[in-house]
Amino acid sequence: MNIKEKKIKPFVVWAGGKSGLLEQFKNFYPTELKTGEITTYIEPFLGGGAVLIDILQNYNIKNVYAFDINIDLINCYKVIKTNIDELVKELYIKQNDYLQMNQEERKEFFLDIRKEYNSYRITAEETSIKRATEFIVLNKLCYSGLYRVNKKGEFNNSFNNAKNPTICDEKNLRNLSKIFQNVLFYATDYTESIKYIDQKTFIYLDPPYRPLTKTTGFTKYTKDGFTDSDQVKLCEFYKSLNCRNIKLMLSNSDPKNDDPTDNFFEELYKNFYINKVNSCRRISKRVENRGKITELLITNYKGDQDYEE
Repeated sequence: MNIKEKKIKPFVVWAGGKSGLLEQFKNFYPTELKTGEITTYIEPFLGGGAVLIDILQNYNIKNVYAFDINIDLINCYKVIKTNIDELVKELYIKQNDYLQMNQEERKEFFLDIRKEYNSYRITAEETSIKRATEFIVLNKLCYSGLYRVNKKGEFNNSFNNAKNPTICDEKNLRNLSKIFQNVLFYATDYTESIKYIDQKTFIYLDPPYRPLTKTTGFTKYTKDGFTDSDQVKLCEFYKSLNCRNIKLMLSNSDPKNDDPTDNFFEELYKNFYINKVNSCRRISKRVENRGKITELLITNYKGDQDYEE
């Protein structure tokens, strides 16, 4: 698909989404991806899927596997892939209902959907159009589009009082459905992805970032979070993949933004290429804590760093 003709984007706003970093990321993709030697692409922490979408639009990949531990997120990807007509229909119904309501009714509308969404669960094996619809509606109407759960695993973000939201972006959803047809989606732990690699594989890992500070970090994609111990385990996983002679790229926060003496990732990944890309800190209640920062992009191959800052 020609990206110049159809600019496809993620269907949800996601904490840590990579849409704004793609132009920099392209310079760090392995050469083998650009020359067509890479035939398998794997993303063990899918999230909003910006990198997956970019690669699907720009490179000819035969085998694509995407994983995320968030069952409801993966359910949305599956529904977009296999039941796009029904999903679009349900989203339009919700959108039309919302736009006809007054401010107080809109808030109640959001709270009712959130209550219903939290009242039941689906399994990793299920595909639910109803739950995908609720997930997308909540994402479009909640504060900052932030998927956040409490310790019980319940979605608990608040209403954003959007005046004219596009709950159903039909054109984008249908384009996503087209490029997802050859993607296999799995709601499972990232370690399961190792089953699908071959010698022509490129893996991009985008785990929940290590918090820069206790107040600005965000790891609650799931109720259990992602600790320093989890980061260490992920590094061991990265090293095990490296032994398989495949191409690896991993994103994470740069601790030196707030503490120049913090060598956490330098020590963990000291035998690999630790690159920096320019980003912006967005998720913080305090405005002064937002702004330009750097993020780490760790590869097991040398990338092209000649990009404009």
